[in-house]
Amino acid sequence: MHATSSKTRSLLRAPSGALILLVAFSLSGAAFAAPTAAAARQGAYQSAYALGLQAYIYGLPLLETHKTFVTQTSVTVSNGDGYGPVNTFNNVRNLTNPDSKTVVAPGSNGLSSIAWLDLTHGPEVLHVPRVRGHSFVLALLDPYTTNLRNLGTANSTRPGYYAILGPGQHGMPLPPGTGRIDVDYSRIWIIGSTQLKGRRDLANVHRIQDGYTLTSLAAFVGCVQPPGPPARRKTKVRSYSLPQGLRFFDVLGRQLALFPPPARDRGLLSRLAQVGIGPGKHPSHEERLGRETRRGLAAAVADGPATLAADAARLFRESGERHNGYFVGGFGRYGTNYKLRAVISQIGLGAFTSEQTIYALSLTDAAFAPLAGSTPYVLRMPSLPPVNGGWSLTVYSLQGFLVHNPIGRYELSSGSRLARGAHGSVEIYLQSTRPASAAAERNWLPTPANEGFEVIWRLLAPKPAQIGGIIDGRGWQPPKIVPAG
Repeated sequence: MHATSSKTRSLLRAPSGALILLVAFSLSGAAFAAPTAAAARQGAYQSAYALGLQAYIYGLPLLETHKTFVTQTSVTVSNGDGYGPVNTFNNVRNLTNPDSKTVVAPGSNGLSSIAWLDLTHGPEVLHVPRVRGHSFVLALLDPYTTNLRNLGTANSTRPGYYAILGPGQHGMPLPPGTGRIDVDYSRIWIIGSTQLKGRRDLANVHRIQDGYTLTSLAAFVGCVQPPGPPARRKTKVRSYSLPQGLRFFDVLGRQLALFPPPARDRGLLSRLAQVGIGPGKHPSHEERLGRETRRGLAAAVADGPATLAADAARLFRESGERHNGYFVGGFGRYGTNYKLRAVISQIGLGAFTSEQTIYALSLTDAAFAPLAGSTPYVLRMPSLPPVNGGWSLTVYSLQGFLVHNPIGRYELSSGSRLARGAHGSVEIYLQSTRPASAAAERNWLPTPANEGFEVIWRLLAPKPAQIGGIIDGRGWQPPKIVPAG
């Protein structure tokens, strides 16, 4: 899970229960009398409000992706935190620590490599280096956060060069031995992650990251010279906020025009067009919509976060009942499940698919009571996660950041020297105070004192035969979080 505003972490802390929208219809006079002007205005408002909420949920991931693009490419030199120019890999170089606020819910057993592709001027050629002793993934996402293709360990990707060809470029000839990846959008987000085996492994991971490169196809075949350094060094990150009110739908219209929606969205977009929402549409300038329709759309944007919070709470509870209290999944491919896509855009924009990483997030214990730093917990794990690429368990504040603790330990992982019980079982202790025994201290993951917190499991490259059971609740599950004692 990757960069997103810390304010959105409240989604899964919202009380459970659906947001109920009561729409009242009344008839005056005879049973078949024409509606009054007031009823007509109310009907226009309610219709626009309902469609506006659907449009908000549908369009939010596209706007979040645009926001991230504008922010991360607002500097012209890589800053070591994943920010930098387009068509270049911008690598995160350092271990995440509690003072790092760039990424919410950062993983601490890998380093990220971020690239934003702009294919409007031609294809880009991606180099995949030979990687030994580390798992890695380079995930290609479209503007709608759909995971299009994964290159890396779980997919047994061969080292070499892969040309990424955008709209109108699919038939272009390529040099012999160059792989072909056809995509339908001119903007592609590559989110890379390379396994990190502790601080001493940094130099090794840096060498792997340096092997991830992008070159324009024209430069790759020698037709043009590669670009030189930027003419102007811009190092100050430009902050971009999501638009509010009717402007939300105006910006959405521009993004839908730039990146045409997939065919499966046509049914919804046909309904949204009734209130002036869609590719190239700007409802704030559509006088035909009427005052009540515009008012309903603006109210939908204002209420969108609360609606999404209710959706998230329901999804969290449904998943928790199957997965020992955790919200479990591998994401990245949503079809027409727009609600799930919107929720993930807020709690983990750019989340990987199941074959790459399975996530398990919890803010409560197994009885759905909020996690509290004043309570010691134990997690009894009969068997370790069935993975090929390692696993980790990380504690975060309710804002999604690492928390200072006296031993500087922010995760337990497959690389930790854990104390084992009978038949390889493991007990993990979540508490703010140091455990009494040396064995328990080895398995101690400190929590913040006197405040709530959340935990995330990451299962990297899970064993393919085990993925289905983990996702549907019949296979390996993250251990219950229960009060100790």
